[in-house]
Amino acid sequence: MRYCIHLAYNGTRFFGWQIQPHQISVQECITRALEKIVKLSGAIVGAGRTDTGVHAHSFYVHFDCETEIDTTLITNKLNRMLPFDIVVFSITQVAPDFHARFSAQRRKYRYTITQTKNPFLQETAYFFPFQLNIEAMNEACKLLIGTQDFTSFSKLHTDVSNNVCTIFEAEWQRNDDVLEFYISANRFLRNMVRAITGTLLDVGQGKIDIPKFQAIIAAKNRQRAGQSIPACGLSLIEVEY
Repeated sequence: MRYCIHLAYNGTRFFGWQIQPHQISVQECITRALEKIVKLSGAIVGAGRTDTGVHAHSFYVHFDCETEIDTTLITNKLNRMLPFDIVVFSITQVAPDFHARFSAQRRKYRYTITQTKNPFLQETAYFFPFQLNIEAMNEACKLLIGTQDFTSFSKLHTDVSNNVCTIFEAEWQRNDDVLEFYISANRFLRNMVRAITGTLLDVGQGKIDIPKFQAIIAAKNRQRAGQSIPACGLSLIEVEY
């Protein structure tokens, strides 16, 4: 039987989602807890591979087990066993062909920037105290919409067959001294959101104009784009199936 876990985590102390040698990961924590209360048939599978320090406000995991389980009971047990930076919202039984990663139609991320020093946001936002032209940044965002090759914003030498993605939404919003960048797509490349965000910050500071931003996309060359900014401000906030 296949089940889906809906959860969230603060990624600050984790080395990403995926299990890796000698480092603590979200996948390892959940696997160890689950193995103590259910008999797993294979590895657990997550909705994506968030990088070190990246957070998830809404994340999905599927797992298989040989017998039917009491989902409410297992949810409560997991929340008692898991560290405080991981919370399980619910567990539901799903179709045998449901796949937490490949069944997802789109994912949505938010990158948060604080423009004033705030100790309560240091784990979940990037402190960037420089003046920004939000209108110019949103104008550049329009060039991201659609299906195209995003090699210019991808980490080099990854294990994907192509760098073509479809971006549905890209927009900056301001709430006092906090800026939030929202972006949704059918798939994301390694470091893609952080590289796009860093390049848009260059647009906001006047270092890159709109034609140059368009040329960066067309170049399919990571060296042409801006820096990949810190993981602390990045959160996966929605997965649509």
